[in-house]
Amino acid sequence: MKLDVTVAAPTDGHTEMCTALSWVSSNELFTCSDDKQLLRWTQEGELGGKMADTEGFITSISWFPDVGKRSANMFACACTDGTWRIWTLQGQNAREEKKIPAHTGAVISVKWNWDGSALISAGEDGELKVWSRSGNLRSSLCSAGTAVYCFVWGPDNDTVLYTAGKTLNMKSHQGTGRKALSWNAHDGIIMCCDWNRINDLIVSGGEDCIYKVWDAYGRQLFQSQPNASVITSISWCPNGECFAVGAFNSLRLCDKTGWSYSREQPQSGSIMEIAWTSDGTQLAGAGGNGSVVFAQLVQRKLEWENFEVTLIEPKLINVQDASIDQYERLEFPRERVVEMALGWGHLVVATATQCFIYGVNNWNTPHIFDLRATPSLISLADGYFLTMDPTHGVIIYNYEGRQVSNPRFNNLQPEFLNRHTVALSKDVVAILDRTDSKTVRCFDVATGKALSTNVTHKTEIVQIALNQSDVPLSERRLALIDRNRDLYLTPVVPQPGIFRGVYKLQTQVDSMAWNDSSDMLAAIADGRMICWYYPNVVFVDRDLLPSTTIEKDGSEFGKVPQVSTFYGSRLTVRKADGALVTTSVSCYASMLYRYIGESRWEESVRLCRFVKDDKLWGCLAVMSIQNRKLETAEIALAALTEVDKLEFILHIKNIPSEEGRNAELALYRRCPDEAEGILLQARPPLTYRAIKMNIRLFRWGRALELAVKSRSHVDTVLGYRQKYLDQFGKKETDKRFLQYAESVEIDWEAIQAKKQQEKDDERARSGNLSSSGK
Repeated sequence: MKLDVTVAAPTDGHTEMCTALSWVSSNELFTCSDDKQLLRWTQEGELGGKMADTEGFITSISWFPDVGKRSANMFACACTDGTWRIWTLQGQNAREEKKIPAHTGAVISVKWNWDGSALISAGEDGELKVWSRSGNLRSSLCSAGTAVYCFVWGPDNDTVLYTAGKTLNMKSHQGTGRKALSWNAHDGIIMCCDWNRINDLIVSGGEDCIYKVWDAYGRQLFQSQPNASVITSISWCPNGECFAVGAFNSLRLCDKTGWSYSREQPQSGSIMEIAWTSDGTQLAGAGGNGSVVFAQLVQRKLEWENFEVTLIEPKLINVQDASIDQYERLEFPRERVVEMALGWGHLVVATATQCFIYGVNNWNTPHIFDLRATPSLISLADGYFLTMDPTHGVIIYNYEGRQVSNPRFNNLQPEFLNRHTVALSKDVVAILDRTDSKTVRCFDVATGKALSTNVTHKTEIVQIALNQSDVPLSERRLALIDRNRDLYLTPVVPQPGIFRGVYKLQTQVDSMAWNDSSDMLAAIADGRMICWYYPNVVFVDRDLLPSTTIEKDGSEFGKVPQVSTFYGSRLTVRKADGALVTTSVSCYASMLYRYIGESRWEESVRLCRFVKDDKLWGCLAVMSIQNRKLETAEIALAALTEVDKLEFILHIKNIPSEEGRNAELALYRRCPDEAEGILLQARPPLTYRAIKMNIRLFRWGRALELAVKSRSHVDTVLGYRQKYLDQFGKKETDKRFLQYAESVEIDWEAIQAKKQQEKDDERARSGNLSSSGK
């Protein structure tokens, strides 16, 4: 990815230093400079005309945020005479409505908060003041004691980050946000800073010629090498994936982790301010020599299987099929490309007003439909894709361009969401609730209706992902990373039995990704690459988790690596310096998934015998137990020398009824409620087996309840209960057992006879079912 830069020379517009600029929702750019002119520019970098002559020298512009579907027509500007002013648009001109005295000395910067309910001004006198929309002073936020060159509103719309000499400072303007925080950030005066509302990261630059990346708690994540000149401006792309850094004749594009995509050298002097368009595809810079720098994001690349898609120009995409060395050029003459995504046999491209859906086997006739708003995200899954925009939220489409659903909930706040906080599979869409970052809301893709329960966690969640394999909803899994960098796995639909919450897989996780076609899950954690061949093992038999997990040394990935893709057996990792490193896992795991998906169990056993890998045997054992294939489970557990588990499987095989075997397998998975339900729903119900199962689990109360309800085997429950108490030298204290003990006689010969009769009846019933099946 790089910037395609054009420069509007001073002869084309301003004749003095350009000091401030701002994009508006109509994708027009407003600029002002020391020549006291307010100019309007088109998106293509052409001068649209002069809006007004200003009375004073303007140092900053802040456009009033759009509210709902209505575009704002008001903006505020800061002036060197100590005032800030309110302007409104009147057709093709701008008019000053109000002048508000604010500071002693120049007002350096003004900014509206996210909803336009308050404005803060910062001045050379070191004061930060909070104003109402109409220009009335509400409060003085702080007195820094030195000039405040930059400040920014935090994602919570309350906390303010501001510079003061060499320090960065946070403070809540209403007293309801996070605690005040201050830290030494640079060795020189800090000139600029920005705080992204999606990824919650902070960037700063200063006179020490260095830019840095911080988290919201003041911990340094990245520090650049010294630049040739002072860092004069810095700004996040709205989607939080990258940021731009401005200096003398220098414009640098950087990834959110800090490494540089590209560095351009426009002849603009010092770039005093940088502003991005709302869709994040273009930026503008205010040049110190009066020029205006326009730059568009190009060379964005996507890869899937043997296809590579590259945005080589704002309106031109190049597609390469490496398998046959074929190239296609996709042109979009009307509008520039805003967002695109590749996968699942399709390329989805969005411009400002239209969406194009291409099949990888046919690049000539895409499905085209009109968008209701410009999307900020496109995510693909098997059969469906989603778009997200700040106005309409999340919208699900199929690959024919038909809208399928529009999942919604109160306080959705799509402007805070990105690809790490929205996940899509063929049947579920999961969205992180940004008002409560401990909750993930799940919806049915086809209807947009919320599922019965949400996924909740005890700590704030920072990343979510859904497995992409073709499994039923009951086996859909959500992986999440929380604020402590712990990786958890949880079912989307709660499962019956003991386990209902989230299961911790790993700690100190940098990033993770599901495989595109199977349930393999990979993560980079604590300097290691870890791959769980079958993470669903934690819901079947977590004792076998080590037998289905591989680890590799990850020192080659460096610090803070990010998993980019996990296709087939190949894993692509992005290092902290931006380099891509490829590693792989066993290709036999994917083959095993394919065989089992096709119910080719004999081939699965032959594959494991050929490979002779305990990890593969472990996967086969768990998968066969999950699919109730006892013969295969017996072979796999024997290969693993899991004697105790093997004995239990052999015990299950000797149970005559299918319901009895299924119930024991459910019990093996630590799901006693599910096991009991299987037995009681059999026709006729296997009541004695359900009672005996509860006795084995020492669930005495439930066993007695079933016996009383069925009016049989009450003496059996009382007899085993008495044996249990005698073994430990205890006396009965439960009132229910004491009540029935008075009226029921315990005769062990009768109990044994009834037990044998129940077994004979079950065996005869199973024989009759087998005969009728034949």
